[in-house]
Amino acid sequence: MNSIRRRLLLWLLLTVLIGLAVAGWRIYSQAQAEANDIFDFQLQQTAAALPSEPFSSVFGNNGDTDEGVVIQIWSRTGVLLYYSRPNAQLAPNAALGFSTQQTPHGDWRVYGAMVGDNVVQLAQPMSVRDHLAAMMAWRTILPLLVLLPLLALIVWLVVGRGLLPLKRFARALDARRPDALEPLDDAQVPLEVQPLAAALNGLLGRLGQSLDAQKAFVADAAHELRTPLAALRIQLQLLERAREDADRTEALDDLKQGVDRTTHVVEQLLTLARAEPGNDMPGTARQQVDLMSLLGECVAAHAPIARGKQIDLGVSEQDRVEIEGDPAALRVMLNNLLDNAVKYTPAGGRIDVAVRRDTTFAKPRARVEIVDSGPGIPAAERGRVFDRFYRGEPASDSNPPGSGLGLAIVRRIAERHGAKVELGDAGEVMASGTGLRATIEFPLAPARDKPSMPS
Repeated sequence: MNSIRRRLLLWLLLTVLIGLAVAGWRIYSQAQAEANDIFDFQLQQTAAALPSEPFSSVFGNNGDTDEGVVIQIWSRTGVLLYYSRPNAQLAPNAALGFSTQQTPHGDWRVYGAMVGDNVVQLAQPMSVRDHLAAMMAWRTILPLLVLLPLLALIVWLVVGRGLLPLKRFARALDARRPDALEPLDDAQVPLEVQPLAAALNGLLGRLGQSLDAQKAFVADAAHELRTPLAALRIQLQLLERAREDADRTEALDDLKQGVDRTTHVVEQLLTLARAEPGNDMPGTARQQVDLMSLLGECVAAHAPIARGKQIDLGVSEQDRVEIEGDPAALRVMLNNLLDNAVKYTPAGGRIDVAVRRDTTFAKPRARVEIVDSGPGIPAAERGRVFDRFYRGEPASDSNPPGSGLGLAIVRRIAERHGAKVELGDAGEVMASGTGLRATIEFPLAPARDKPSMPS
C-alpha cells in the first residue's frame, strides 16, 4: 500500500541516519585533530623529562610504555644509548621536530629533540590516536542511535496526527449525497490540503454546471420532441382514417415529411450533444485542415439546392489558410451556416462565401464569411439565436420553420476550436439592403516545417 505516513517515516529516518553519519564523521575528524594536538604535546613533555646527561652504556629493553610510546636516545656521536622497543623497526636516525613515518606495522608519529648532550626520539603509533578519536565519536553518536526507535515512534504519531484533518475531509466527502454539489468547507483544512480542496470545489462547480446543462438539455429536448411526435400521431391517425387513395397518399406524404422533420431534430440534438465540451469522441484527434478546400466541399454540396431556388451561390474570395481542428465537426458547422443561408434566402437571391487570411490582428487569423440576401436577423435577437431551441419571429410567412439548434451547434463547435462567431448586417454587399453576414474567425494552425530539398 502506498502510504504517505510510511513514506514520510522512512524518508525522515533515512535523513536522520545520513545526518548521524555525517555528524559522526565530523566528530571523528575533530576528535582526531584534538587527539593529535594532545599526544603531540605529551611527546614534547615526555622528551623534556628525559635525562640530559650522557649515558655510559645502552639500557636494555624495558618493554612498551603507556600509549605505546617508543623512546630512543643517541649520544652526540651517534651511539645508540637507549631503545625501549627494538622490534618497533623505526628509522635508525633521528629527525628533529615532528614527522610521520610509515612502517610495515602502520604509521608512527615521531618527535625528535636535543635534550642536553643527547638526541631523543619518541614515537607513537597513529592507530592509538585513531582508536581514541573513534571511541569519542562513537560515544557521542551512540545515545542518538539508542533514541532512534523512540524518534521513529514520535514521528509516526506526529505524522498520523497531522493527517487527521485530511481523513476528516475524506470522511466528509464520502458522507455526501450524490446530488450534493455545493462547495466543501475548507476553513479547517490545513494549508497543504487547501489546493486539493480548491480543486475539488472547482470540480464540483463544473460538475454542477454540467448536470444543470444536461437537465436543461433533456427538458428542452423532451419539449421540442413532444410537438413533432404529436404531429406524427395525428398524421398516422389521418392515414388510418383515409378511405380514398388520394387522401391516403396525401396523408402518407405528410407522415413522411413529419418523420423527416423529427429525424432532423433528433440528428441536430445528437450533433449538439457531441459538440458539448468534454464530449470529444475517440478518433477525432485534431489535425491541420485546409479551410478553403473544406468550405469548397460544403458549397458544392449546397449548390444543387441553391440552383433549384435560383440562388446565386458562389465563392467570392479564396485564401489558402490552414487551421487545427476536427474536420467532421467543422464540416457540420459550415453546413449549418450554409443551410440557414440557403433556407432563408428567397428565390432569385444571392449568397457570397469568402475565406481569407485576416492580418489586422496581432496574430493573423483565418476568417470565413457567409453573406446572404435573406431577411436577416434583428440586432436585438442576434445574441439569443445561439441559444438552444430559440426561434425568433419570422420576417415573413414564407420562411420555413427550424429546430432552433443549428446556430447553437455552430457556436459549440466554434468554441471547441477557439473560434469566434459573429452575426451582422450584410451591408453594402447586397443590393437589396437586407441580409445577414455570418463571420467566423479561427486561429491559424502552427506553421509546418517544409521538407528540405535534396542537394
